[in-house]
Amino acid sequence: MAMKNDSSVIEFILMGLTDKPELQPPLFFLLLVNYVVTVMGNLSLINPICLNSHLHTPMYFFLFNLSFIDLCYSFVIIPKMLMSFLSERNIISFAGCMTQLFFYCFFVSSECYVLTAMACDRYVAICKPLLYTVTMSCRVCSLLMSGSCMMGFACVMVLTECTIRLIFCDSNIIDHYMCDTFPLLQLSCSSTYSSQLVVSIIAFKVIIVSSLIIFLSYTLILFNVLHMSSSKGLSKAFSTCGSHIINVGLFYGFGMLTHVKPSSAGFVEQEKFFSVFYTNVVPMLNPLIYSLRNRDVKLAVKKTLKRITG
Repeated sequence: MAMKNDSSVIEFILMGLTDKPELQPPLFFLLLVNYVVTVMGNLSLINPICLNSHLHTPMYFFLFNLSFIDLCYSFVIIPKMLMSFLSERNIISFAGCMTQLFFYCFFVSSECYVLTAMACDRYVAICKPLLYTVTMSCRVCSLLMSGSCMMGFACVMVLTECTIRLIFCDSNIIDHYMCDTFPLLQLSCSSTYSSQLVVSIIAFKVIIVSSLIIFLSYTLILFNVLHMSSSKGLSKAFSTCGSHIINVGLFYGFGMLTHVKPSSAGFVEQEKFFSVFYTNVVPMLNPLIYSLRNRDVKLAVKKTLKRITG
């Protein structure tokens, strides 16, 4: 992907999260703590899953990849956010901006598909337990994961190509803390109709396809659960799916609040507010959601800590 553009703009200035000086020190501290917790939390899931053979199952394979994606896209967003609090002008080059946009969109779209694959895994585990080992084999899991990444890559290539073709004239100030598609479209002095159409189609496709599969999986799970005679089986089904449902609710909920445009003047501030939860808080909460509700993960973390300390 060539970073070729006919604009006179060679760099952008990111306005950051807020322009109020009194809010910057506490926000910097909170984001720094958030970053440390995110990194440590996701590593505390990744390491035990790698080191404990009893966690080498399809569910934990997808959880490992989910944590890895969360870790990666926190690296893409948060360091640049923290720098905005330390420098007077938070400058990012055109190539750097497109690179950040590329990896951010890649990890977010890949996470949509990984969450979809996890829903399919839960459906097979609960509705087809006798066929689970055969259906969710290593080959199938690898294909689902590689397919998630390939579809994410295909989407982001089109999105980034649309953004690179935009022409930026005199203004180079992005009213955001990161390079995202919509702030860049608003900044462009060329026609953005076709780019906005392509972006909307891709976003619609990613969200609708993944959410429909997740909804269908849980509809079938619910139908199966309601016909269970054993209360133990019922309890196990809810405990198995609970973490994933919370994760999906947070990810899609804040994602929609971030990217669905209202017709109000304060949209930019609202978008920045919700996108902080989407890009910073959700990756931090995911390890807590899965580890606190999962006895196997908690035991694996304890074992790993014993190996490290002793």
